Amino acid sequence: MEDWALARLNTQQIDLSSQSQAEAYGQLTRNELASICSQLNCDAAFIVFHHPNDYQAFGGILPHDVRWIDEKPPQPTINTRQVKPKQGIEANSAVNQVINSAIDGLISDDNYLESVFAAKDAKFATEMLPQRALNALKVLTEHSLMMSRPCNVGDTWLVLGVITHKPLALVLDKHAYHLASSLELQALSFSIAKKDRQYQELFQQLPIPCALIDSDNRVMGLNHIAKNSLSLELTASVFTLLDVDDHAMLHDTLHIVREGLLRQAWCEVPLLLSGQRHWFKLSFCHALDDKAQLLMLAEDITERYRLADELSFHSNHDVLTGLPNRVQFELLLDEALKDPDSANACVAFLDLDQFQVINDVSGHQAGDELLCQVAKRLKLLLRKGDVVARLGGDEFGILMYSATQESATLVAKRICLQLSEHEFQWRKVKHNVSVSMGLAKLDKNAGDIYTVLSQIDASCRLAKEEGRNQWHFYSKDDPQISKLYNQMLASVDITGALALDEFELFYQLIEPLEKADTGLHMEVLLRMVQKDGSYVSPAIFLPAAERYNLASRIDRWVIDNLLKWGANNLATWQQLTMVSINLSALSLGDQKFMSWLEMRLMVEPELVDKLCFEITETAAVSQLDQATALIDLLQPLGCKLALDDFGSGFSSFAYLKCLDVDFVKIDGQFVVNLCQDKSDKAIVAAICQLGKDMEFEVIAEFVESVEVGYLLKNLGVDYAQGYAIAKPQRLSSLTSGLRTPWLVSEASFYSGADI
Repeated sequence: MEDWALARLNTQQIDLSSQSQAEAYGQLTRNELASICSQLNCDAAFIVFHHPNDYQAFGGILPHDVRWIDEKPPQPTINTRQVKPKQGIEANSAVNQVINSAIDGLISDDNYLESVFAAKDAKFATEMLPQRALNALKVLTEHSLMMSRPCNVGDTWLVLGVITHKPLALVLDKHAYHLASSLELQALSFSIAKKDRQYQELFQQLPIPCALIDSDNRVMGLNHIAKNSLSLELTASVFTLLDVDDHAMLHDTLHIVREGLLRQAWCEVPLLLSGQRHWFKLSFCHALDDKAQLLMLAEDITERYRLADELSFHSNHDVLTGLPNRVQFELLLDEALKDPDSANACVAFLDLDQFQVINDVSGHQAGDELLCQVAKRLKLLLRKGDVVARLGGDEFGILMYSATQESATLVAKRICLQLSEHEFQWRKVKHNVSVSMGLAKLDKNAGDIYTVLSQIDASCRLAKEEGRNQWHFYSKDDPQISKLYNQMLASVDITGALALDEFELFYQLIEPLEKADTGLHMEVLLRMVQKDGSYVSPAIFLPAAERYNLASRIDRWVIDNLLKWGANNLATWQQLTMVSINLSALSLGDQKFMSWLEMRLMVEPELVDKLCFEITETAAVSQLDQATALIDLLQPLGCKLALDDFGSGFSSFAYLKCLDVDFVKIDGQFVVNLCQDKSDKAIVAAICQLGKDMEFEVIAEFVESVEVGYLLKNLGVDYAQGYAIAKPQRLSSLTSGLRTPWLVSEASFYSGADI
């Protein structure tokens, strides 16, 4: 009783919730204990366990015919069982003290013992006892020996003991070792069986098709879903799932896992199931068994591939018409440009005439329906193999393979004729349909597709200017095309110049002919600065800006930089009398620009009262509401408004009744030959008289001589502007805002002037 040893047994791995397993394990334990009782010729053999739940499955055995007597000891103890040996030994306190001392020695460490079990053929054990109640175990016997071997497994301590009235040698150590080993092996066996059962259940319950693949790539197991969804049979090769072309991919995937290059690898392959093509992601990893099998998971990704195909279609096709979009058309055009076999190809660009009218009158739904109808007609009117694409809005592109200029021209004629006869009616409203087309040969020397696109765009614009429902074939020797094409190139330069701040402000004086103002009147002008430092005239880049909707951006740059100059040169600015700025007609119709202009002027209160904005007569008359709105915006801020190029447009004095302008600027065509042309004099005189009656001042431009200046003065013109007075100069060179009079006296005015 002095040499105690404690063994650990992993009984937690035993599934005691399984009645059959618990009974089998308990039977093993009882058999082992019976064998120990027989070999040692003792009264009973028992086991003490640490784990609180293990007593449900274990018990002991008594070799003799014994009877059980229950008694209730004082609290806090619980019911104890007493065994009366065969010899009829009476219960006595001395024996109880021996047993109690033995158990107390066993449980000297508080962590060892929670439950006590004894060998029995009925119940011979205490139930889960607290520490202080363990000394209630009383067994009527003469001696009790306990011995065990360490097992080094699990969380449960095991102690083997026997109850005997005979002295025993310490042979109990050997039996404890055997018992612990047997229990441990049995526990491991049950654990392995349980894990295998759990693995099989998990394999069958996985929500995707699974299969076990052996080293010869044969199918050795299938779960329920795989049996129902995959065309696989047991022992068949997994390669039977795939087309021959995909075998190499699957082989490489299997090789990567088997060689340990990756713990898991996958491939995406198409499978033919029930006559339909499905995409699957086949994933492989090592199975949890000793057969070197691979676990295959088959994930159906057909929907993802369908969505990817649909997304690819939408990314390359127009949603409304189903035609290829601009991206796809440019890709095809680029391939044709690089393909040496497509030497003879032509490209066309077309857009619908007056399409905006249909949107405005019948709504955008009507416009969408017309675009769909036109798309269908175009596909019918093209040759087999040619491509038509919707490039955006009402614009379409056509790529004609193996086409000469003559055959492309025939296609263009057919399209223009057929679409002009197309009847489009929307809710009882009939609309005329026609297109303008630009065509060009696919020039291999063009460099890139954007050069080709700009050529056909220029041709299409020229067709519109020629009266619409026309087509025009591009030729680099065509002067009209060259002019339009140069404007398109200029628009690119404008965009770059705006981004890089490659503009510079100039000014030209406006001379008072009667007033003795001390400050300068001047008009702000704009020049584009080239790489070599030379300047580009507005006559070159402004038409391109107007055509390509860049005018309002230029106007914004001019106003913003002029006000910055004024703020930085405030003393000079305050000396000035008037600073004129030209506004584009497009800026008048640009609400975003007008809102920006109002905010920009409001933050410069010390500068705005010097400003005078010039708009052309044509712009004012064609956009009368916008011009009136501009006046309403400028007047409260103290700005003035001038009507530029008066007489070059509508030339109707009636429009002046609707426009409360401060200045009218006579078009230069009536000033250049003023000294020789009586009609010009009459027109100028009439405008001056009208100005006096309607209280606006008159400015004459293109003044190229002093003689013209004196004549204008005598006719009643208030201001003159031209090279005779001053040529445009850089604004950065202006250091004083004080004026030096131009016409000192009339001595130089020749006496024969006919006024």
